[in-house]
Amino acid sequence: MSTPHPKRCPWCGDDPLYVAYHDEEWGVPTHDDRHLFEMICLEGQQAGLSWITVLRKRERYRERFFGFEVERVARMSARDVDRRLEDAGLIRHRGKLEAIVTNARAAQRLAEREGSLAGALWGLVEGAPITNKPRTLSDIPPTTTASNAMSRSLKRAGFRFVGPTTCYAFMQAVGMVNDHLVSCPCHAAITGMKRTPRS
Repeated sequence: MSTPHPKRCPWCGDDPLYVAYHDEEWGVPTHDDRHLFEMICLEGQQAGLSWITVLRKRERYRERFFGFEVERVARMSARDVDRRLEDAGLIRHRGKLEAIVTNARAAQRLAEREGSLAGALWGLVEGAPITNKPRTLSDIPPTTTASNAMSRSLKRAGFRFVGPTTCYAFMQAVGMVNDHLVSCPCHAAITGMKRTPRS
């Protein structure tokens, strides 16, 4: 999916980082708890910003938040968050940075109750990817009934920065929904996958 193609979804433009994200990650189903936790946190960091802004800071987030290992992030203190607020490589918004720690603790509880974070999150879409067939970007909604339900469920579980729009962006990113345009080669490639490379 990483070969340049003129019919690629236009939202990623020609930024090499964005193109690689589109071609190799966006929409590919993942059942890896660490990756799911990373993406739900990063989508929350995006609120009010562009995704490329978050993508460019992603490696720094990984460095400062222990590779998004849930157990280690859940043990972070208020002082740890204060230190990260001084880091220009992150989005210096106290609420957003605190939410990563809060979400780690919520993810722990959810995994303990459901057996895994992946099981809990994928259970909200009945365990299988939803394959849409958008022909233009205007065919893709900002929220759906499923993302509204996920938002309510995650908020009840104690997660923060998980509104319906954030949840739908998360669902698209981790392959719960295939929203590549039907003209994009990634749409068919993902639809035809027999198993997920991140499971």
